[in-house]
Amino acid sequence: MTTKFSMRAIAVCAPLLLAACGSNRKPDPAAEAPPPAAVVHESNASLVKVDHPNQFPLATAGKYRAAPQLNATGTVTPDISRNIPVVSLASGRVVEVLARLGDTVTKGQLLMRVRSSDISSAFSDHRKAVVNEQLTKAQLDRSKLLYSKGAIAKKDLEVAQTAEDSAQVDVETTADRLRVLGSDPNHPTGIVNIYAPVSGVITDQQVTAAAGTQGLASPNPFTISDLSHVWIVCDVYESDLPFVRLGEYADIHLNAYPGRIFKGRISNIAPVLDPTLRTAKVRMEVQNPGLMRIGMFVTATFYGSTQQTHAMVPSSAILHLHDRDWVYVPAENGQFRRVEVTGGAMLPGNMQEITSGIVPEQQVVSNALVLQNTVEQ
Repeated sequence: MTTKFSMRAIAVCAPLLLAACGSNRKPDPAAEAPPPAAVVHESNASLVKVDHPNQFPLATAGKYRAAPQLNATGTVTPDISRNIPVVSLASGRVVEVLARLGDTVTKGQLLMRVRSSDISSAFSDHRKAVVNEQLTKAQLDRSKLLYSKGAIAKKDLEVAQTAEDSAQVDVETTADRLRVLGSDPNHPTGIVNIYAPVSGVITDQQVTAAAGTQGLASPNPFTISDLSHVWIVCDVYESDLPFVRLGEYADIHLNAYPGRIFKGRISNIAPVLDPTLRTAKVRMEVQNPGLMRIGMFVTATFYGSTQQTHAMVPSSAILHLHDRDWVYVPAENGQFRRVEVTGGAMLPGNMQEITSGIVPEQQVVSNALVLQNTVEQ
């Protein structure tokens, strides 16, 4: 009896002991996680197969021979050699401004007026010189008369002649000073009129009414730019510099007028690269028909020196997917292989250049979008 009772007690307590021991063990996250998903890898994801491949007509890639192209972005800037400053040599206060930034002006047009004490001082000196010259001329005439009568010596006549010559020099010098300051010696006034030295567009203004000016010590009141010829400045990467050669021409496309092409002659390639972007400034000179405005964005197309042969296919044969270009080419067993290509320029007849990926005479599906939609269904 004692033995049976002991065996029953052990049988009852065993599960309780196991449960107590199990309660002290930490859970295993790996044991509780779901089993990993099975991933099935395709042997060749670029291959597709359709039930009736004959319903997708093929096109043969043609040959297109042209010089390689390089596109670079840039901006329209004024030709520095055609920027003419408007200066006022006389210091004073601006009493009237007759032109503003962005105005188109003609040569000789009145731009502003300045009241200047320099002009008043110059007129005073000029009038004194004129009066002095009149006195010395009268003394010279008197000396000539006295010399003819034998009343004075020749040296006295020479002194009078020298005084007259010096007085004339003073008159001419003071008159020239007035003209340099922008005033007319024959019309005394304290106002200086500032005129446009050339025709063009005012691209900079540093003066307003009632402002003060210190002549050449102050910033130029205006800058007039002749915009009949402008510069196109582009950034070209170091690796693309072989496309750019001095003296050659590039096609200029304005973002504002995409249907028009302008010709620009390469006049300068910066000898120093940007250390951060590794680009060089390329400057082109372009004749402006009146459409180009300072700051406009442009795209310049440069052409290589040697022509290359590339493939060309119908534009419908190119599939634009995930920012890439693809074509479908026929493969074995009625399948099609999707091949990545690099699209080039658009050509007449709804054709497009292919610079890499396929070669001329290679066959492609003429309508890649239809095949792609069929595959996705």
